[in-house]
Amino acid sequence: MSAAAIFVKTPGQDRVKTRLARGIGRKAAEDFYLRSAATVAAVAQSAGCDQLYFAVAEPEGEGFPAWQTHERLIQPPGDLGVRMAGILAELITRHGAGILLGADAPQITTRELSRARQWLAASEPRLVIGPAADGGFWLLGSNRAISSGYWQVGYSQADTADQLIDRMRPLGSWLTLSTLTDLDEVDDWTGVVSGLQAIERPHPLQAELLVWMRHFQ
Repeated sequence: MSAAAIFVKTPGQDRVKTRLARGIGRKAAEDFYLRSAATVAAVAQSAGCDQLYFAVAEPEGEGFPAWQTHERLIQPPGDLGVRMAGILAELITRHGAGILLGADAPQITTRELSRARQWLAASEPRLVIGPAADGGFWLLGSNRAISSGYWQVGYSQADTADQLIDRMRPLGSWLTLSTLTDLDEVDDWTGVVSGLQAIERPHPLQAELLVWMRHFQ
């Protein structure tokens, strides 16, 4: 079995898409974020994940209306590495394998997520990563819990994904998925739109989001 958790921050409880907001305004940036998170969740569900969660950054955000469509997990306190390690360990305890997803790459496809899910179904230790164009990653998964020490890398850097792979390489066999653009600032807008346009059979929420995003171009 496998499960996925989408890491989210709650508007009104935390700062959401601040760099993007500088280009299109806070309301529009938050609107994109919520639409994107819902789209990622819908595609992940279509890809056959046994269970889908929102991994909420703030305990106060657990009751936020947008997160009620799926079960919630509260991210543990600590830096990003500690929080990802904790959520992944919880997924593996409950389901045997876990996939962590960002909320800001809505052009993910069921094909790529299915590849990740099937890869992690093996009995031997396996890991999977979906690199992001900025050097980060939009997906990371494993069928073994990974202690927090392995996650201590420089985040939001041009080589974050490479650092993680180097640190975790001894833990199992790796699968690397397609590189996607996650939308952090206005300069990423075109890359995400292009990615959505390139999907042969988009989910209805992806088609809706594409129309909405074109409004700002």
